[in-house]
Amino acid sequence: MMVMELQESVKDKLWPLMVETVHSLVMFPKHKAYAREAILPQKPDITGEDLAVKLRISLGEALVIIYELAEEKKPVK
Repeated sequence: MMVMELQESVKDKLWPLMVETVHSLVMFPKHKAYAREAILPQKPDITGEDLAVKLRISLGEALVIIYELAEEKKPVK
């Protein structure tokens, strides 16, 4: 999923529900940390689909991880 498509998903009224659900997953913090430390440095433009396959997680979890890690990279205003 391209960054532009992800931004559109974030505007969906169900996005907060998906984020809440993903945050309740026990392995989410570990998946997010692994993506940050091991996957994104090698492939910063990974798609949600590719991350989901690589980590064997749902597409929803992968999208939340990609979104949150992209937000962490943004400079604070």
